[in-house]
Amino acid sequence: MPTKSEWDPDQYRRHADDRARPFHDLLARVPDTPPPARVTDLGCGAAHTTTALLLRRWPDAHITGVDNSPEMLRAAEPHAGPSPTGRGRLSLRLADITEWRPEPGEEPDLLISNAALHWVPGHAHLFPRWIDALPPGGVFAFQVPGNFSAPSHTLLNELRESPRWRDEVGGTAGGLAPDGPAVLDPAGYLEVLASLGCTVDAWETTYLHVLRGEDPVLDWVRGTTLRPVLTRLAPERHAEFLAEYGALLRQAYPATPHGTVLPFRRIFVVARKA
Repeated sequence: MPTKSEWDPDQYRRHADDRARPFHDLLARVPDTPPPARVTDLGCGAAHTTTALLLRRWPDAHITGVDNSPEMLRAAEPHAGPSPTGRGRLSLRLADITEWRPEPGEEPDLLISNAALHWVPGHAHLFPRWIDALPPGGVFAFQVPGNFSAPSHTLLNELRESPRWRDEVGGTAGGLAPDGPAVLDPAGYLEVLASLGCTVDAWETTYLHVLRGEDPVLDWVRGTTLRPVLTRLAPERHAEFLAEYGALLRQAYPATPHGTVLPFRRIFVVARKA
């Protein structure tokens, strides 16, 4: 998650079902034998989706959710504590995932991350340390967006760099845009993790989300992509920026009789340590 942005858990949850589906698809490919005793969720956010699903699948596991957003972790607090159906529990930890290291004796059997690593520039360089923290047979599983060349992103970057807005939200500072590619493609991740001795399952999927309501694509990106921009922008300038960006999105994603279609590519990886 970005380190200098304020997150709004309620806004993020507005499209909770659509955002949760990739995590369901990721979990479906995570091996279930043996069941993990310890799970770490990097970038757990408000925990309403990821950690809740993890506890449902492995009710006896001790799950630690790690996030650097106090707002998100406050929203996650109601989920913390003992599992309602087993002997497990959910703990929360405020930390930057780039600095994450397990406590001695608390190394996870499953390290998982849902739609968080793209906020960490050069995150693949952290993989050797993370894989080293897993026991033999441990699993590292994650999914990241792969839609950075989609109009939702390219139009935002063009608007940020326009003369009208460049001085306020242009450039790469503050997590607004990566210095290089935000994510690798599946083959890139496979290469990195296979070189670390893992057995790797990597794939991509493009979801076609059918959104309802007025300016639904703008509403979607307000929960994620726009957070660093709105954090840097003076509050009295938000409405003006959103009006311009919303108009561009309506042209790129026109409404249809059945709703507004938002294609969304995602990249998945499940790697098992030898």
